[in-house]
Formats: sequence, structure tokens, C-alpha cells
Amino acid sequence: MKRRPLTPFVPAVALAGLVLAGASAPIARAEHRDTASPAGTQPLSAMATLGKSLFYDTALSASGRMSCASCHDPAHHYAPANALSVQLGGPHLDQPGMRPVPTLTYKYLTPSFEVGPETAATEQNEATPMAEVAAVAAGNAADAQPLLTAAAHNLAPKAGNGNDIVPEGGMFWDGRADTLQEQVFGPLYSPFEMALPDRHTLYEKLAAAYAPEMEKLFGKTVLADEKATVDEAGFAIARYETEEVSFHPFTSKYDYYLKGQATLSPAEAHGLKLFDDENKGNCAACHLDQIDADGRPPIFTDFEYEALGVPRNPHLAANADPNYHDLGICGPFRNDDYAEQPGNCGLFKTPTLRNVATRHTFFHNGVYDTLEDAVRFYVDRDARPEAIYPRKPDGTVDQYDDLPPRYRGNIDVIDKPFGGKPGDTPVLTEAEIRDLVAFLGTLTDGYDPKSEAAAR
Repeated sequence: MKRRPLTPFVPAVALAGLVLAGASAPIARAEHRDTASPAGTQPLSAMATLGKSLFYDTALSASGRMSCASCHDPAHHYAPANALSVQLGGPHLDQPGMRPVPTLTYKYLTPSFEVGPETAATEQNEATPMAEVAAVAAGNAADAQPLLTAAAHNLAPKAGNGNDIVPEGGMFWDGRADTLQEQVFGPLYSPFEMALPDRHTLYEKLAAAYAPEMEKLFGKTVLADEKATVDEAGFAIARYETEEVSFHPFTSKYDYYLKGQATLSPAEAHGLKLFDDENKGNCAACHLDQIDADGRPPIFTDFEYEALGVPRNPHLAANADPNYHDLGICGPFRNDDYAEQPGNCGLFKTPTLRNVATRHTFFHNGVYDTLEDAVRFYVDRDARPEAIYPRKPDGTVDQYDDLPPRYRGNIDVIDKPFGGKPGDTPVLTEAEIRDLVAFLGTLTDGYDPKSEAAAR
């Protein structure tokens, strides 16, 4: 049975015909580290309650010790609790991953992956539109490649003038899953995560542990269909991530600030100005920070893709092979038509900045472990590349060392704070970097406006 993608802001009421009042899921066998929903929120539907049990169930992994919550820890805004660049998984929990685990907070608002013109709403909210085909090509001169070829454009034809064609949306760093329920199966079958060998193994685990709940929700015949059983389990987890308010609480200080219920400190307010300033941080060009035309609070991403040229992380096991390169949309995890387009190589999805101050690792390869260093990368990449990249045996700086030369024309060199040349004055001082980081700290959920009022 194929379901439609979940719709954001679905009321937390049971689905018609699928109600299981007082469902008793086997949470006792799960790695249950739940956090309570805010007072006044509606209880989870029966479908989401099943999904919650599955989300915390370590028995669904090959090791028997790993659940979704092992990497998506609710106490850490559904991101990893530890400071590892990548997480360890597999049958014996000793296989290193290849990319940092993204947070699941606000993930339900991610649109499906597609290639086409930027939406009017996105362009309206951006301080400056992200790197576009003509501008990037001009900036990269002879090495430039179009972001997408005409063939790629034809894969997802949309109306537009063809000058602002961008990939956007999708789950994971490369957008290879369109929906939350599709995303669920990536970690379950990954050999270095939950490591289930195939769908049949997952079906057997579900049938053994959840048969009564699934039959009540999906009908007596559901277990007779292996694919339907597995698909419904993925849908239930996605429903949990959609209904459970702690996945998208909108309770950061910045949320209260936008509502006029909190005041930013001088450092935070200055950091916000730098965040928006097109000639300074220019962060809002991709990390949209204003309430949109529909009244939705900002998610701090435009869901689009960028090639930033971050330095290679020597601590990743995969990078021990000098010929290995993570090319984002071009692989190693995508093998579709989009992955065949040279203009997509090196592009990774822009992550949300919500709760970014609580993260322990940054960018698609986890090369930085402090937020200050992540911001400093943008400032120094072109002005002081020797501070970012290693040197070659001949002593020259090995700039963009994590992307093969044939794809470096895709790297954004036009949007501030990029675009300078070695020796230029960095666009942000160290004091400004501290203020910008102070503002990013206001994006952490769980702020109590009463604490600010009490401190006055």
C-alpha cells in the first residue's frame, strides 16, 4: 500500500477508521528516553503511538542495541548526544558512518526533492538568492559547469525562465528520500547503522512484536502482505515524528522575539544584524530567518543545495582512501539520474540552523566541532585559505581538497562572505563572530520567556 506523504500540522487526532483507543505498545522492550510533550498538547493518535514504540525499539536493529533514538536523541533535539563526527553502528556497533547524523527537528516541513526554479516565497524571503546558474558559472570562469544540464532540467520540468534552476528538498544530506516514511528505511537497512539485511528481516521483527497493534490499526490481513506491513511501520514512525510536538516546538528565544515576547541581548541583536547583512554574514541568504507569507515561523533553511568546498575531514574512516570523495547528490548514496549530472557534484542540502548551538559537529563531513570554527570557515575560506586547508608537498595551499578539481566549478564563490581573494580583510572580526554565534544560540528550543522577565 502506497501512502501519500504526511501533511504538516496534522491535528493530533486518530485517523478515521484507524483508531486504537488505549493502544498498549511494547515500550518496555524499547530504549525509551522520551521527553514529555508540552502541557496542553493533544495526545498522540494510535498510529503515532505505534510509531513511538518503533522509534525507541532497539530490537529492530541487527545489534539489538540501536534504535532511531540512539542517534536522534530527544534530549539533544533529536540529534546525536555525543561529539563523534559520525556515529558507530552495524551488527556489532563498530562500523563508522560516513556523514554526521542530521537532526530530526522540523524535518516534517521538508518538501520532496525536485529540481526547478526557486519558489516566489523563497526568493522573497532571501536576502540574496543563492548561487544561481549564470552567476556561479561566471564566478568560476573556465572551470565552471552548469548547476544542472538541460537533461537534468527535463527530469523535473517546471515553469520558469531557466536561470534560477536549483535542486531543493528531500531527506538526508543528498535528498535521496522524498518523505519522512521513506527516510525511516535508510538507517534501518544501512550496514553501518541499524544494519538489517533486508525487508523480510524487518517484517519478521515487526510480525513477532507488533502483530496485535498492527492488525488493529491496519486490518487483520496486513501481516499477510510483507511489503504492506513494513510500509505501514514506516508510516507510523513518520506519523509520530509529525504529531509529537517536541520534534517542532518553536520555543526558541528567537521565536519569542519575533512575537515581541523576548528581548535580544546587545550581542545577540548585533549577531542578528550580521546574520542578515548581505555584506557581512549574509547567512539569511540560505538560512531564512523571517516569518513567511503564510505566517509560518522560519525554519532557517531554504532546503536548497550548495557546494561550499569545506575541507576534508581526516578523521573519517572513509577518507583513509585518498580516492574516496563524498559528492553529495552525485553519491555515494544516490545512483539515480540526478547523480549522473556533473553540475550536482559536491552539492549538499542546506541544514536548518534551529538548535545548531547544541550540535557537536558541523557540515556534511563533520570537519568542525565548534560553532565558532564553522562560522570562521565562511570568513576565512577565500581570504585566508591557509587557515582552512592543508598544504601540498610543494608548500602551496590545497584549497578545496575534498572535491575533485573537475567539480570545483560548482563551488559558490559569489555569495558573501565568499568571493574575496587571499589577503583580503575577513568580512567578520573575531568579536563579530562571537556576536553571530551568540545570535545562533537564540535558536535553541526550550527558552522560557518568564526567566527573562524575572531577570529584569
